[in-house]
This record gives sequence, C-alpha cells and structure tokens, in this order.
Amino acid sequence: MANTTRVKKKRSKLTAYNNWGYFFVAPFVIVFLIFSVYPVLRTLYLSFTNLKVTGTPKWIWFDNYKRVLTDKFFWKALGNTMRIWIVNIVLQLGLAFLLMVIFSDVKYKMKGLRVFRIVYYLPNLIAATSIAFLFSTFFMFPYGDFNNMITAIVGFFGKVFQRKDWLGSSDSAGYVIAVIQSWMWFGNSFLMLMAGVQGISKDYFEAAAIDGAGRWTIFTKITLPLIRPILMYVAITSLIGGVQMFDLPYLMISPSTASYGKVQTAMMYLYKFGFTTGTTQTGYASSIAYTMFLIILVASIVEFRLFNRKKED
Repeated sequence: MANTTRVKKKRSKLTAYNNWGYFFVAPFVIVFLIFSVYPVLRTLYLSFTNLKVTGTPKWIWFDNYKRVLTDKFFWKALGNTMRIWIVNIVLQLGLAFLLMVIFSDVKYKMKGLRVFRIVYYLPNLIAATSIAFLFSTFFMFPYGDFNNMITAIVGFFGKVFQRKDWLGSSDSAGYVIAVIQSWMWFGNSFLMLMAGVQGISKDYFEAAAIDGAGRWTIFTKITLPLIRPILMYVAITSLIGGVQMFDLPYLMISPSTASYGKVQTAMMYLYKFGFTTGTTQTGYASSIAYTMFLIILVASIVEFRLFNRKKED
C-alpha cells in the first residue's frame, strides 16, 4: 500500500513538472494563432464576400472566384509571372548546376568552397529595395552604366550603339527582371545542391573515376539520382517563390511605362485590388490570393509526382 502511494506521488509530481511545458509553449502558440492561422482563415472568409474597404461584408458565395476565372487581366498577369519565372529558373538552376559540377568534380578538386559560398550567397542577403535601386540606376535610360558599357564596347569596334530603354521597353523588361532574379537566387540553389552532393559518400565518385567513368556518366548515374530529393525541394520552393514574385517588378517598373503590362505579375495584380487606393476590393483580392494558392498547390503536387515517378523508374 505504501509503495502504491509513493508511485502515485511520483507520478503526480512528474505530471505537475511536465505541465510547465505548456506554459513555455503557450507564447509561440498564441502568436502563431493570431498572426498566422487567423489571417489565413479571415482571408478565406473575405474571399466569399463583397467587402471593398469598409462596411459590413456581404456573403456572395463563389461570385469572386467566378470573376477570377473569367478575368483576362489576371490570367495575363499570371502568364507574365510564369514567363519571367521560366527564364529565371533556367538561368538560376543552370548556373547552380554548373558550379555544383565544378566544385564536386573529383578531378578538378576545387578549393576555397567556403569563400565562394559566401560570395555567391551575398546577393540573397541584400534587401530587394536596394537591389531594385541599384539595377534601376544601372539600366537607366539613356545614360545608365549598362548603356555606357555597351556603347564603349561597340565603339571600340567602330560601330554605333543605339541606346535602349531596357526597363521601359516591353520586349526586354521581363528578361531584365528574370536575369536579376537569377543573380539573386542562384547562390541559394547552389548551396542547396552542394549540400546534397556533400552528403554523398566520396567513395562513389572515386570508384567511378577508377573504373574510367567520364564526368557526364558520373553526373547522370551517381550525382543526379542521389540529389533528387534536394533538387525536388529547390524546384518546388522556386516555383512557390516565382508565382509570388512582387518586389522587383513593382519597384523597378513604373505603371506609366510601356513595359508595365508585360511585367505586371499576379501578386502585383492582387496588390492592386488589395491595397491600392481607388481600386481596393478586399473580397476580390482575397479570392485571387486563394486562387493562386490552389495553382501553387496543384503545380507543387505535379512536380512532386514527376520527381517520384523518375525515382521509381
């Protein structure tokens, strides 16, 4: 009987001690519910209403979503987003892959990886506003540094270069934004891929090199299959970030320029209805947000299935 009483006391003390865990976790849970869960649920609710700026929201069911599906300007903005993202992801992953192959090649034995990691990742640490200001000045028309550089190079060969408004022209602005995005994010992709490569045992590479396998064979038969999970992560996160592209186009391209219609992204279109004075339609902006969420979800699932299918094959 005495032993049973002691066991109960020990359990009660242990339970009382463990309850302190809820006290320490509570601040995070409260902040998470207020600033993460509540906005998501509130936005979902507003997407079914006709709320504009103020007033009482009126429930209109799926009218906002029907409007999104038939809104040609939204789909044009989404098309602009995907066009910029495709150019961005090709350059970004292409450069990251090239650097990964160089630094992971057993025959090259490149040194100084830590220094290069820092250098390549630095653009990712700079604020988007600073990058936007920097490149707006660099591509300024007509006497920006980029135009001056090309003029000097072309003039060296006895030719004349017609200065171009790179950000104001509809046929070049999107590509300029894509190249800047690639420069910002290739370092992050490179770090992710190198982390995957460094997780592979060097015995595989050394054994393949001894057997006479070429660089391409080593890359396609050893490196790629073993870094597929990292590659899938980079692809999905790049897609999510690409669809949410907002800061650089918004800061670098003025609505008064001819190129604005070609670089207006889906997030910029959402911002127009969500926060711009005169066009604010909170309910419609909320429905755009959830439509984009569904598009990202479907695209991510497709990417996930494709990578898994290749793994099974």
